[in-house]
Amino acid sequence: MAICGGLRSEYFWHKEVGPAPCSGTGAPELSGFPITLDNRAVYPGPPPSQTDVVVIGGGVIGVCTALYLARAGRRVTLLEKGRIAGEQSSRNWGWIRQQGRDPAELPIMIEALRLWRELADEADMDIGLRQTGVTYLADNARQMAGYEAWAGIATAHGVDTRMLDPGAVAAMFPGLARRYAGAMTTPSDMRAEPWLAVPALARIAARAGVRIVEGCAVRRLDVAAGRITGVFTEAGRITCAQVVLAGGAWSALFLRNHGISLPQLSVRETVVATAPIADVHAGAAADKRLAFRRRADGGYTLAAGGVAELFIGPDAFRALPHYLPQLRAAPFDQTYRPAAPRGFPDGWRTPRRWGAEDQSPFERMRILNPAPNARLVARVRRDFAALYPGLGPVTVKAAWAGMIDTMPDVVPVLDRSPDIEGLVIGTGMSGHGFGIGPGAGRCLAALVMGDEVGHDLTRFRASRFTDGSPIRLPPL
Repeated sequence: MAICGGLRSEYFWHKEVGPAPCSGTGAPELSGFPITLDNRAVYPGPPPSQTDVVVIGGGVIGVCTALYLARAGRRVTLLEKGRIAGEQSSRNWGWIRQQGRDPAELPIMIEALRLWRELADEADMDIGLRQTGVTYLADNARQMAGYEAWAGIATAHGVDTRMLDPGAVAAMFPGLARRYAGAMTTPSDMRAEPWLAVPALARIAARAGVRIVEGCAVRRLDVAAGRITGVFTEAGRITCAQVVLAGGAWSALFLRNHGISLPQLSVRETVVATAPIADVHAGAAADKRLAFRRRADGGYTLAAGGVAELFIGPDAFRALPHYLPQLRAAPFDQTYRPAAPRGFPDGWRTPRRWGAEDQSPFERMRILNPAPNARLVARVRRDFAALYPGLGPVTVKAAWAGMIDTMPDVVPVLDRSPDIEGLVIGTGMSGHGFGIGPGAGRCLAALVMGDEVGHDLTRFRASRFTDGSPIRLPPL
């Protein structure tokens, strides 16, 4: 188990390493990547002076939260420091999976699958939503035992997960160069093209009445007598009574400026996109070394397992006691880098304190876009070619990297702040956010409105890191 959840991670950034040729099929593809400040702002603002709720962050969590708040009749303003889906939410693998999730996440994820179908029907374009399944391939009997245990959790929740013996694996994955001990598969799991899906969700939210403003960082909360009265942005103050923080890798830095400590860290992972190639498997699959997912443009998205890269910064030292259970469980599932680059959330020179009139770190780095690890790019291409030798040459079309926001127990915070009245926190998705986004957003909207959430969020409370509770790791 890596700090970001190992092969289950879903979030990455993108960096083109060559032109993205059209597949000729009209299918969703990688063209238009990366989403950067060079892309024209779709929602330039200006922001309003007053609103009911401010949502900080234009990723899938923030967009979905804003959407469901607007549908409930709230005046909602979503503020994004860079571009909608400019970071994790357009860089992920595109897995929409129930399989392998923490049992507390599973009911929310089951709801998210239903919501994805509804939202895809409302979208103004094909977002590539397909039910093609997710499969975890087992190298040995020990892995199979772990998968069988999780399959029991799936059965209890009515999920269609099933176990495969070696012969069934070979039949499902023809052309494999190796034999596996077995596998776990969930046919109802889905995939989508994230760089299309999240902007499409934002357009649905805008049609529902959400005021979206790109290029507008929130510097600080305006708090009086322990409760929110507004936010200070780079464009001025906005009066509001409630705020949702969905800032991804930046959330802990934002909270620290308000005296709130959250042991969230960020890790870099690298992903590769191949050029169009023969269809060897329509869904998503992973073993301990390699993950791959068919894309709508005919290529595959590839990533390496167990190679999360943690850049050591001040927050890494502060949070270390919380991460010890995870490090003891899997001490070699991450690589350590000596220092976070300048401007990164846990960079040594990144300010931890600033005022409402000061330029914030969010304005200094509008889009977090680390370079991919070239060694891993070469490795995953080589591993995929070796796994399917009949494919012929595997050409790298693009590669990207991203800083995944993660928590010590590899599950998010979905909670009202115990420190500031009117603040709701949705962060630390630990590489699981794209798939669960609509479900998590609907839950966060319910927290804002004081409605029944419909799920038990005890596992995701912010106070679990301060109330003496032991760190409890997921079953996989």
